[in-house]
Amino acid sequence: MPARSKQVVHLELHTGDLPEARAFYEALCDWRSERITAGDKSYLALQMGNGFGGGIVECGTGHPLWLPYVEVSEIDETTERARNLGASVLLEPREGPAGWRSVVAAPAGGEIAFWQAKQGR
Repeated sequence: MPARSKQVVHLELHTGDLPEARAFYEALCDWRSERITAGDKSYLALQMGNGFGGGIVECGTGHPLWLPYVEVSEIDETTERARNLGASVLLEPREGPAGWRSVVAAPAGGEIAFWQAKQGR
């Protein structure tokens, strides 16, 4: 029996201009945004429809990119498997309030994030 494919559960835009990106996607796609604050950090969450969510992160990136988050059951194993397949690990598994994430760059290009919810670890 083939392994079950991994599902994209979140989509995040990394950009150098959050206000412009927010205005563009709200006007074009009717994606509503909400500022979420945790301690001294904030995040702009997006409702993208059908229960699918995402967000916008303002950072010093020279090239804006969409980063898909794929849900996994074992973040450490998945990150190591990506490394063994030739990926560069850009962010080792890191704990956040709701779970763990890591980010890798594929050898042929593109970046992908892995997500493991706290109840799954």
